[in-house]
Amino acid sequence: MEALKFVALVAHDHCKENMIAFATTHAALLKRHPLVATRTTGALLIKALNLDVLTMLSGPMGGDLQIGAMVAEGKIAAVIFLRDVMTAQPHEPDISALMRACDVHNIPLATNVATAHYVIAGLAAV
Repeated sequence: MEALKFVALVAHDHCKENMIAFATTHAALLKRHPLVATRTTGALLIKALNLDVLTMLSGPMGGDLQIGAMVAEGKIAAVIFLRDVMTAQPHEPDISALMRACDVHNIPLATNVATAHYVIAGLAAV
C-alpha cells in the first residue's frame, strides 16, 4: 500500500488567520494526512489546532522552494497556498517556482480560500 502524500499548507502574513480558520473547518480531514508547511504557518497550525506538521524554512528563507522540491519528488498530494496578492513579496521568484512545480507535476494548487475548499473536497473523495 502506498504511503499517503503530504498536504502542503502555506499562508502569507495577512492570510494566516484565514489559514487557521480553514484548517479549523477541515481539521478532521487534515488529521488524516501528513502535513507540511512553511515555518510560521506550521507553528501557528500546531499551536492553534495541535496538528502534526512537518515544518520547513519560512517562505522568504527558502521554505516555498523546499515544498516545491517535495512536489517535484512526488511527495505532495495538494498545496493550499493562501497568498496575499495585494502585497509585494520579496521572494516572489520562489513563489512562482512552487506554483510552476505544481503545474508541471499536475498537483492541485489552491491560492485562495474558495479554491482551497474544492481541493479539500477532492482529497476527501479519494
